Amino acid sequence: MKISILTPTYNRAEYLEKLYNSLVINTNCGVDFEWLIMDDGSTDNTEVVVQNYIEQGIVNIKYYKQHNMGKMTAINNLMNYVTGDICFTCDSDDYLATGALDVIRENVDRLLKDDTVYALAFLKQKENGKIAGDKFPENYHRTDMFSLYFRECIDGEFVLVFKTEIRKQYHHEIEADEKFITERRMYHKMDLDHDIIGINKAIEVGDYLADGYTKNITHVFKQNPLGYFMYFREILDLDLTGVKFNKKMYLYKHFILFSNLAERSHTIRETKGLFNKFMLTILWLPGTLATKKRFSGANNFKNDADEDAEAKGYIGSHKHEEEVKEIQEKMKKKEQKKKEEKKK
Repeated sequence: MKISILTPTYNRAEYLEKLYNSLVINTNCGVDFEWLIMDDGSTDNTEVVVQNYIEQGIVNIKYYKQHNMGKMTAINNLMNYVTGDICFTCDSDDYLATGALDVIRENVDRLLKDDTVYALAFLKQKENGKIAGDKFPENYHRTDMFSLYFRECIDGEFVLVFKTEIRKQYHHEIEADEKFITERRMYHKMDLDHDIIGINKAIEVGDYLADGYTKNITHVFKQNPLGYFMYFREILDLDLTGVKFNKKMYLYKHFILFSNLAERSHTIRETKGLFNKFMLTILWLPGTLATKKRFSGANNFKNDADEDAEAKGYIGSHKHEEEVKEIQEKMKKKEQKKKEEKKK
């Protein structure tokens, strides 16, 4: 078995050493692996730093460089060079936990010997030792990424170790001249035919950097609206049976948000499902006003605490959720009344 570790990087020379050192330590596991690096047009000394690692001859490193096209394109391009049986991404500001490759090897048969599984999902650990987000409800939890978040309401930082044969059939879809899209857009398409197996062991360590994608998510949204619009539209086309109400509200909120940012018209008309159309219709005005407020002037860049709180809630406050439930109850009573009148 061979593992390919993919690292897209842009002006992260100062952080690469920690990742490199973690790979050196993991050579003690005796696992055959390669480290594939895609330099996304860095202007710092990334190339010099990586060449120094290559000359040391400890880790099998392959270094590539592209014009600045963004993280997701960098990963797409790296997949062309993967030679491992399995592969996963480790960002340049993260690093492997000690014994990570041993943990993967101990569980790899669950992936390679099951044609219905496309990835093993491991946990990610923060620098302070705490797990980033939720754990799986049980070890070897079989599910898919869509169900995990939208039906089971488990939200964490997961490291997906893919079966290369399946992973190469998919890619991150970037719209127009944008540079970023959530990984989940690709995951949800892989979910249609395959499962993941969740394992409650951490194999990566890292915190969010101040200038990273996650810390600056509002800016990322504004710069990549079309890709996110397509992502949420694709979700609303799926079977949402079993999706929790608060998660549906999250979907409607973000669909409206990105419809406005991407300046898309007739989006409600094109949406599948009467209930989806109804919900989008009553939420459209408050959602549009919230979008304008959020992406204007001083409100353009919120801190991560505000962003996290808003992402888990609804446009404005929980009051809207109560109002929607009230409307639903009224509709049910109205329908029930009509049925009773017909019987008479």
